[in-house]
Amino acid sequence: MARRLKRTAALAALGRALLTGARGGPSLGRRLAALPRMIMATLRGEYDGGLRLALMAAAALYVVSPIDAVPELLLMLLGIVDDVVLITWLAGSLLSETERFLEWESRRRAVIPGEVVG
Repeated sequence: MARRLKRTAALAALGRALLTGARGGPSLGRRLAALPRMIMATLRGEYDGGLRLALMAAAALYVVSPIDAVPELLLMLLGIVDDVVLITWLAGSLLSETERFLEWESRRRAVIPGEVVG
């Protein structure tokens, strides 16, 4: 019973951290909502996330691709380890890149467009 309570408390703490943002950072919902804006700003050339987004997309495609199923069937545990490593990297990259984008977006709103008069 005590073990179940600890597990429930841990999951509740994880849920709160994801919803409110860890260490005062943006919440998971805010980060997910920023993804389409980040992709569009990158495609328009306004945001410099092109290479990072391309690497994240390649990692996501590798994890879900049927090509990866063959090594997993043949190598069992070792075939799954590469997916775990990529998913972990992808999650961390998404978290850091969305936070970076949200900071860029807030700084951008503070700038008044115009020309510098010399």
